[in-house]
Amino acid sequence: MLSRPTVIAASIAALTGLLLSACASNTEGGSGPTGSVSATVSKQATLADLVPAKIKSAGTLVVGVNVPYSPNEYVSNGKVVGFDVDLMDATAKVLGLKTSYRQAAFEKIVPAVKAGTFDIGMSSFTDTKEREKTDDFVTYFSAGFLWATRKGKTVDPTNACGLTISVQSTTTEQLQELPALSKACTKAGKKAIKILSYTSQDDATNAVVLGKADAMSADSPVTAYAIKQSAGKLVQAGPITEAAPYGWPIQKGSTLVQAMQKALQSLMDNGAYLQICTKWGVQSGAIKTAAINGATS
Repeated sequence: MLSRPTVIAASIAALTGLLLSACASNTEGGSGPTGSVSATVSKQATLADLVPAKIKSAGTLVVGVNVPYSPNEYVSNGKVVGFDVDLMDATAKVLGLKTSYRQAAFEKIVPAVKAGTFDIGMSSFTDTKEREKTDDFVTYFSAGFLWATRKGKTVDPTNACGLTISVQSTTTEQLQELPALSKACTKAGKKAIKILSYTSQDDATNAVVLGKADAMSADSPVTAYAIKQSAGKLVQAGPITEAAPYGWPIQKGSTLVQAMQKALQSLMDNGAYLQICTKWGVQSGAIKTAAINGATS
């Protein structure tokens, strides 16, 4: 599970007319989720003391981010917002810090953190053993493949032979997951899966709503948010598969690693973390323990 498209689309077109009414758009300028966080989020002095002196003096955590990837991180009205943003802001607040988001190419963020250009990275990175060779990671979520279909329809991702499945182009789902499932179908003498790819995730989602596809596949938080925003038109199809941890990359040896891990754990313990997940409709990927370098592969 790679957690991000292999190639990030430069932009995602906003939906209008029938499409917009069918399933809310999560693109730039789109409306955000409803919900609030009632748990207390405040500075904890003992944890703030773990923050490196340079960052503490600046009072700001410089975060490298790549957008768009709704609902985790995207731009709305000129501001970077999303599930990851809310969680990063809350964790930084526990450490007495503000956040400054700097947009960058996805593949350049981890090296930039290692080089000290950014204090931390935040772009739905899967924590892998390979990435842990250059940066430390604080895990904050579990993501995998997740399917959705129209309400009233039943689709089994493990037996989707002959069905049409929509997906965002150049994603792991298009390049790896669906071809593997389709190959298993044809090997068993069944019909192949028809892969219907779109440049934008919004279009892939609306293909299901409008009956052009039987189901869609995307990273679990993306699918969960699409379901939440669909006003009951979409439902989950099957469980999350091939789950792996998302993590924040931080320069190796920095005390910021321990500071972020402990601050995040405090949010998990007091309920704020789960409330943030629920606000964005991604609670199915919530974890209970923030780990340092928790890669599974």
